[in-house]
Amino acid sequence: MNFTTPSAEFRDPIHGYIYASEVERTVIDTGVFQRLRRIRQLAGAHLTYPGAQHSRFEHSVGAMHLAGLSGLSLMSKTAMTEDDIQQMRLAALLHDVGHGAFSHLFEEVMSEKRGITHEQMTERVLKETELKDVLSSAGYGSNDIIELALGRPSGKPQFMSETVGGGLSVDIMDYLLRDSYFTGVEYGRIDVHRIINSYEVMNDKLALDSAALYAFEAFIISRYEMFKAVYFHRTVRAAEIMLVRAMGLADDFLHITDTSDLNHYLSLTDEVVLFQLLSLDPRKNRQLEEAKKLAVGYANRKLWKCVFEKTVHRKDRLIERIFSQKGIRDQIASQIADEAGVDANQILIDVPTTPSVPFTSARESLETLALMTKGAEGRRYQTISVNELPLVSAITGFVDILRVYTPAEFRERVEAAAESFFGKEGFMTKISV
Repeated sequence: MNFTTPSAEFRDPIHGYIYASEVERTVIDTGVFQRLRRIRQLAGAHLTYPGAQHSRFEHSVGAMHLAGLSGLSLMSKTAMTEDDIQQMRLAALLHDVGHGAFSHLFEEVMSEKRGITHEQMTERVLKETELKDVLSSAGYGSNDIIELALGRPSGKPQFMSETVGGGLSVDIMDYLLRDSYFTGVEYGRIDVHRIINSYEVMNDKLALDSAALYAFEAFIISRYEMFKAVYFHRTVRAAEIMLVRAMGLADDFLHITDTSDLNHYLSLTDEVVLFQLLSLDPRKNRQLEEAKKLAVGYANRKLWKCVFEKTVHRKDRLIERIFSQKGIRDQIASQIADEAGVDANQILIDVPTTPSVPFTSARESLETLALMTKGAEGRRYQTISVNELPLVSAITGFVDILRVYTPAEFRERVEAAAESFFGKEGFMTKISV
């Protein structure tokens, strides 16, 4: 299959013209892939940034395009073939095909209820739907594409999967550019071509020309700033926590996280799930009443309010327990609720769970960077810790922000109770740790 012979073209606001090969066009034309048009890339962020209506569909096509550019850059430095590049492009195109409604929000509920990730669903989609036949008819095994798309060890060189889903991947590059463009937030405008053209390979692993270190630092800083300005924006998170809680409360009735029937799972897009939540009968039980109330609030943009925000030192062992254990956050919510005189279900403690330095597809944080330096004696390769880069070291870890949310009608009472709880010396002694 020659990916250089286009069978279709797309006009993309981020990358200009994107060309697809015959097998790529066939994949894109399947109903399974077209479903991604109905799943927003940023879930509820459009309630804060009205332009953020873009979907997983165009992000996936954009990632495919950047994978092709990466493959061409690497082919001049390795023994890669055009067929290898085609496999990288297909892996990038399909890396998000298993996402549920509202993207990562659905995954929060699915992970808590079923212990299932979107990567596991991507594997199932590629093995159990028409996509398997499409890939097979073009001469590609679905297992090979799965391994590349999910960053797993495979028979292919490691740098190929790292390019698709590693800490310096085309996935991250595309979503930073795309999310920045559609939200109107400027922080994500990174020089992806400088990074891609500076890709090198060391011991089958993805490396970077040291002359492009400034581009790498800008990449990491952009992701950090986008996290603060968009992904963990207090109002964006207000909409998201309402959706997550509504889906969790209604799941026993709607069975939205039941993945035993893959066709049912694939029928659940953003609007379908929201319609189901809005159609709940609140007379059935208290859980459904609360779920519908949250869904109506989300649909009408009557969002919960952030009444308290605290930057904490996460390296403190006890503070770390708040961030890592939901049970402890629930205890804190209960104690604040008691002091405020409201139901504990009307309070939510929100903390970031994604590191400031990107995750890979294998859910590992980027901790090291392989560098190639050109000198009088030729090329020299070394591996450094990202903490050796001062600008990156300053933001490595997590954004250590703790927030308290509640409905608008309880705002004053919960704000006073939260201030009282966290304002007292040794507040961690009030909970069971």
